[in-house]
Amino acid sequence: MNPLMGAIQPAMADTSIRLYVPDLPTPGEAFAVSDGQAHYLANVMRLAEGDSLRVFNGMAGEWRAAVRKISRKAAVLEALTQTRPPAPEPDAWLCFALLKRQKTDMVVEKATELGVSVIQPIITARTNADHVNLGRLHAIATEAAEQCERLHVPEIRAPLPVMKLMADWPARPLFVADERRTAALLGPATGPTALMIGPEGGFTDQELEAIARTPIITRVSLGRRILRAETAAIAGLALHLAALP
Repeated sequence: MNPLMGAIQPAMADTSIRLYVPDLPTPGEAFAVSDGQAHYLANVMRLAEGDSLRVFNGMAGEWRAAVRKISRKAAVLEALTQTRPPAPEPDAWLCFALLKRQKTDMVVEKATELGVSVIQPIITARTNADHVNLGRLHAIATEAAEQCERLHVPEIRAPLPVMKLMADWPARPLFVADERRTAALLGPATGPTALMIGPEGGFTDQELEAIARTPIITRVSLGRRILRAETAAIAGLALHLAALP
């Protein structure tokens, strides 16, 4: 049976646990979750056999599932009925200069909640960091998607120098936050898009020249006030994506 062909239930408010499962099997087949997810279900949420929750991913949509076996270290679930079919989400990228760990974590969490599809950290001459733990960031994005009712977990890419990113930039509209606040205010996205947020202190002249040579680029303002980089990323995404479904 195709996992997308199960019974679709009407949408309704539901406060039950949601768990991201990358590969959902055919309904009726039992499947094990990861050790970390089993620990969360058994020891944090105190689920027992017969309890229900929702499991999801972007390809299969969201499904009501039942706990078939559970212990402190392992859990086996079974997908029963589909509660939400797969649905497209905005094709929106966030490119932001890496920040210190706690602030980078917050940007990833909030960007996930706001609906981005790709998170691309960048390294600049004035970047506060030059590496990240991609596994930790993926875990943060996954938890945010579980909490905010998204079906998709954004792709988190390895950091790239901004000069390299600009040299290989695809044919995608790029909106670059203007720290001087002289450009027009960023408006709603109307299709595939990307927002770039620079580091504290701004891009260097050489970096700005490389960015300016990129096709389909628009410099934009995020408002009258000077924003910290993490605030700029969140405010910019809210301006750009709030009107999208």
